[in-house]
Amino acid sequence: MKKVAVLIKDPEQQYEGLRSSLGMMLYNTWVQMFIVDKEIAHMDEAYQDNMEFLDEMEGERFSNNKTNVEKYGFKYASIEEIGEMLREADLVIPF
Repeated sequence: MKKVAVLIKDPEQQYEGLRSSLGMMLYNTWVQMFIVDKEIAHMDEAYQDNMEFLDEMEGERFSNNKTNVEKYGFKYASIEEIGEMLREADLVIPF
């Protein structure tokens, strides 16, 4: 199974990054989504539903922003840890 990392740095691309993460999971890939530095910019019901769907499909979501960890259930990863996970991925999709 291919390992795909979706790296989201731009707050305006957080929704598209999440949608792309879900789409990649339909192709029998293991997806790790990373929100780097910024808090979730637009948490609405659709975004929450899509994050729950990602969780149900056994995707992973990480952030180095502790607010995302505390408020939205992301797993915490430091920049160094995120860098290591990106090196292990078969494909990195930046946003």
